[in-house]
Amino acid sequence: MNISIEERLGLVSFEIDNEKHIKVDTSLCSECDEKTCLYFCPTKRFTLENGKIKHDYEGCIECGTCKFACPKGVVDFNYPRGGYGVYYKYG
Repeated sequence: MNISIEERLGLVSFEIDNEKHIKVDTSLCSECDEKTCLYFCPTKRFTLENGKIKHDYEGCIECGTCKFACPKGVVDFNYPRGGYGVYYKYG
Protein backbone atom coordinates (compact mmCIF):
# COMPACT_ATOMS: atom_id res chain seq x y z
CA MET A 1 0.00 0.00 0.00
CA ASN A 2 1.38 3.42 -0.95
CA ILE A 3 1.08 6.11 1.70
CA SER A 4 1.52 9.77 0.77
CA ILE A 5 4.00 11.96 2.63
CA GLU A 6 1.07 13.86 4.12
CA GLU A 7 -0.36 10.63 5.53
CA ARG A 8 3.04 9.60 6.85
CA LEU A 9 3.46 12.94 8.59
CA GLY A 10 0.19 12.21 10.34
CA LEU A 11 2.08 9.44 12.17
CA VAL A 12 4.26 11.91 14.05
CA SER A 13 3.66 14.28 16.92
CA PHE A 14 5.67 17.22 18.17
CA GLU A 15 6.66 18.70 21.49
CA ILE A 16 7.32 22.28 20.46
CA ASP A 17 10.03 24.20 22.28
CA ASN A 18 9.86 27.99 22.47
CA GLU A 19 13.61 27.98 21.75
CA LYS A 20 14.18 27.60 18.00
CA HIS A 21 16.46 24.73 17.01
CA ILE A 22 16.81 26.06 13.47
CA LYS A 23 17.88 29.62 12.84
CA VAL A 24 17.86 31.16 9.37
CA ASP A 25 19.62 34.38 8.41
CA THR A 26 16.93 35.45 5.96
CA SER A 27 18.75 38.71 5.18
CA LEU A 28 20.87 36.74 2.68
CA CYS A 29 17.89 34.94 1.13
CA SER A 30 17.10 37.94 -1.05
CA GLU A 31 20.42 37.37 -2.84
CA CYS A 32 19.51 33.77 -3.65
CA ASP A 33 17.98 33.25 -7.09
CA GLU A 34 17.44 29.49 -6.75
CA LYS A 35 15.38 29.53 -3.53
CA THR A 36 16.07 25.79 -3.14
CA CYS A 37 14.75 25.92 0.42
CA LEU A 38 11.24 26.03 -1.04
CA TYR A 39 11.83 22.52 -2.43
CA PHE A 40 14.22 20.56 -0.21
CA CYS A 41 12.29 20.51 3.06
CA PRO A 42 9.93 17.51 3.12
CA THR A 43 7.60 19.28 5.56
CA LYS A 44 7.69 22.59 3.71
CA ARG A 45 8.98 24.66 6.64
CA PHE A 46 10.27 27.31 4.20
CA THR A 47 7.73 29.44 2.37
CA LEU A 48 7.78 32.54 0.20
CA GLU A 49 5.57 35.35 1.47
CA ASN A 50 5.48 38.75 -0.21
CA GLY A 51 8.71 37.89 -2.00
CA LYS A 52 10.57 37.02 1.21
CA ILE A 53 11.59 33.64 2.64
CA LYS A 54 9.80 32.76 5.85
CA HIS A 55 10.92 29.87 8.04
CA ASP A 56 8.85 28.01 10.60
CA TYR A 57 10.65 25.43 12.78
CA GLU A 58 7.47 23.95 14.22
CA GLY A 59 6.67 20.71 12.43
CA CYS A 60 10.31 19.99 11.56
CA ILE A 61 11.05 16.26 11.32
CA GLU A 62 14.73 16.88 12.12
CA CYS A 63 16.12 15.40 8.90
CA GLY A 64 18.83 18.09 8.70
CA THR A 65 18.48 18.57 4.94
CA CYS A 66 18.26 22.35 5.34
CA LYS A 67 21.71 22.51 6.91
CA PHE A 68 23.36 21.02 3.85
CA ALA A 69 21.07 22.01 0.98
CA CYS A 70 21.07 25.79 1.34
CA PRO A 71 23.52 27.15 -1.25
CA LYS A 72 24.09 30.32 0.81
CA GLY A 73 24.73 28.41 4.05
CA VAL A 74 22.33 30.60 6.02
CA VAL A 75 20.67 27.75 7.93
CA ASP A 76 21.94 26.95 11.43
CA PHE A 77 20.38 23.55 12.19
CA ASN A 78 20.69 21.90 15.60
CA TYR A 79 18.61 19.17 17.13
CA PRO A 80 16.04 20.37 19.67
CA ARG A 81 16.78 20.30 23.37
CA GLY A 82 16.01 17.06 25.20
CA GLY A 83 12.31 16.37 25.55
CA TYR A 84 11.40 18.51 22.55
CA GLY A 85 11.01 17.91 18.84
CA VAL A 86 9.44 15.16 16.78
CA TYR A 87 8.06 11.90 18.15
CA TYR A 88 7.48 9.11 15.68
CA LYS A 89 4.49 6.81 16.18
CA TYR A 90 4.42 3.28 14.86
CA GLY A 91 1.51 1.01 14.02
